[in-house]
Amino acid sequence: MPLPQKAGCWTEWFDGDDPSGMGDQETLHNLREENLGKICPDPQGIEVMTTSGISMVAAGEMIAFADSTTGFICKNEDQPDKECFDYRVRFSYRSATDPVISWTEWFDRDNPSATGDWENTINLKKDYPGVICEIPLYVEAVTIDTMTPAMATGQNILIFNPTDGFVCRNADQQNQQCFDYKIDPKI
Repeated sequence: MPLPQKAGCWTEWFDGDDPSGMGDQETLHNLREENLGKICPDPQGIEVMTTSGISMVAAGEMIAFADSTTGFICKNEDQPDKECFDYRVRFSYRSATDPVISWTEWFDRDNPSATGDWENTINLKKDYPGVICEIPLYVEAVTIDTMTPAMATGQNILIFNPTDGFVCRNADQQNQQCFDYKIDPKI
């Protein structure tokens, strides 16, 4: 699901390559050449999802690069089935009129008992009224014990985006148990 657009924050979505040959490469250099003037000189962030709308994290593939300097690279050789999904990317940026972007505090409103760890934005906004902005730009999720980024845990993540927050379902894990995560929305 694409994030809501806010003027001055996100580029359009770009899909300049298909996962043939060595993989799917949505590099910043190539995308700038193919889309003159559509990507600012200094992107602040990147969002990646498959062309069918699955987040990069939920897709569960090994990713070589996903940053605002390089862009995105998924290598076929790194995948168990030797084929990457087809991805699209967009970049965030700040205009001269954008407010200063800052991180909130870490939030841990749920434990991974019952169905999983639900650090979703709608409930966080109810539990912490006025603390989380209306439309967060980014979200970071880490384990509460070791601060391991969610993307590095190897767990299957159902939801991981600024609009909806973070959800890990126990049923999606091999051992039927999510780690306990906390999230930090960026405003």
